[in-house]
Amino acid sequence: MNLAAIIDDHPDGQTALVAGGDRISYGRLRFEVAARRGALVGLGLAPGDRVAIICATNPRFVRSWLAVLGVGAVAVPLNPQSPGPELQRELAAVGARAAIVGPAGLAAFSSIDRSELPDLDHVLSMGGPGLPDSVDLVAAAAAADPVETVERSDDDLAALLFTAGTAGSPKAARLTHGNLSSNLRQVRSHPLRVVRGDDVGVCIVPLHHVFGLNGILNPCLYGGATVVLVERFDPASLLQTVAAENVSLLVGPPGMWSAIVDLDPPPSAFEGIRLALSGAAALPERVALAARLLGLPLNEGYGLTEAGPSVTVGVGDDVPVGSIGRPIGGVEVRLADSSGADAAVGDPGEILVRGPNVFDGYWDDSTATARALDPDGWLHTGDIAVADPDGFLYLTGRIKDLIIVSGFNVHPGEVESVLATHPAVADAAVVGIPHPHTSEAVKAFVVASGDEDEIEEDELVEWCAARLARYKCPSKIDVVDEIPRGSSGDLLRAELALY
Repeated sequence: MNLAAIIDDHPDGQTALVAGGDRISYGRLRFEVAARRGALVGLGLAPGDRVAIICATNPRFVRSWLAVLGVGAVAVPLNPQSPGPELQRELAAVGARAAIVGPAGLAAFSSIDRSELPDLDHVLSMGGPGLPDSVDLVAAAAAADPVETVERSDDDLAALLFTAGTAGSPKAARLTHGNLSSNLRQVRSHPLRVVRGDDVGVCIVPLHHVFGLNGILNPCLYGGATVVLVERFDPASLLQTVAAENVSLLVGPPGMWSAIVDLDPPPSAFEGIRLALSGAAALPERVALAARLLGLPLNEGYGLTEAGPSVTVGVGDDVPVGSIGRPIGGVEVRLADSSGADAAVGDPGEILVRGPNVFDGYWDDSTATARALDPDGWLHTGDIAVADPDGFLYLTGRIKDLIIVSGFNVHPGEVESVLATHPAVADAAVVGIPHPHTSEAVKAFVVASGDEDEIEEDELVEWCAARLARYKCPSKIDVVDEIPRGSSGDLLRAELALY
């Protein structure tokens, strides 16, 4: 079964996508995707080829995603807001043979040195001024004969999604057709039917992130629902969209919910909402309680890229505030103490996950794969939780160093490496600090290589912004005399909290 077939069995006239004033039916979407499959095949792309998609949250991404899967190629969604050096590293890491670039990614992609990417045979642009030596995908699709979807097995690779992982620097998680489709079926099996065919959902989460991709978009398409695609988040505009489109599913990260409740809208704003769910990071209790005062039954879920992503869903009136719910059907979860034994009820333990939705490893990184997956198939998430007597889970912390900014994983080591390349910096360390809207923010500590007056905070932030996605960049940088390190040179990150 090819994951791209999730759009095949719905009525032609049912609305699949809404973007601005454009309403795209399932029939039209199937036709457009088939034409794009024809264009990709015409270029010689074959099953197993890695194809990057550098596009914002809009129909261009959806058509490209389904077309790439449909020809049996491996989709590699990348952040269109990333600077050129980061895109170049990611394209090189996976050996991408083609890149589909939307208007949002044109500026960054145009700065890439293609001579350093020998595998990149094709660049396809979609709208905007285009790129040198690129193919206009829209024109190519219009001239191509439609092509049928290629059959894939559960073990065939569908996507490579970059993540900071359960440990170490960013790497590409290998997700198969079986992993992603299993997770769709697992979510759909929930007794309360998380997605129904008559639902209208909103996707404001970037589609290069697994939460937006297989946590919102694909479940809605799989269920025959309508997806309203929103490229830029503004809380007031979102509430207008909720009313205008009769939205019944509203899912997003804590920052979205915090911004919404801070507007203090009337309860009538949420009368049509059937399901409200927060994910990608811990939901502050004040936000959950404020939402309930507005008549919005806001609950939490938990997942991660390596699990495709959904692991637990806290949907239902009996879910306590602060809980991420219980495991969804078909997913095994256990909490392991420091010895590896099952943690007792009420005691903290690392969340371990097993099931057909769990990925089969990181691309070209057997060492990182062995750290994340044990011989019994358990995924070690690095997240700590406790369970109550009723089986509800509560996140309490992490044993990994990851910083989570608006649901995106940031590995401190990656930011530290970039800071250390600045000529005025002799040493650097990075930690996460609480943030009311993004869950956490990145804070850096640097040691000057010479006179500390030569270090300008704004200059260092821009140095990072030229090399890293904006969400990875420090929001605050302190100059210190030294970075705390152990006798072996290991960074004592916990001691930075005392600075």
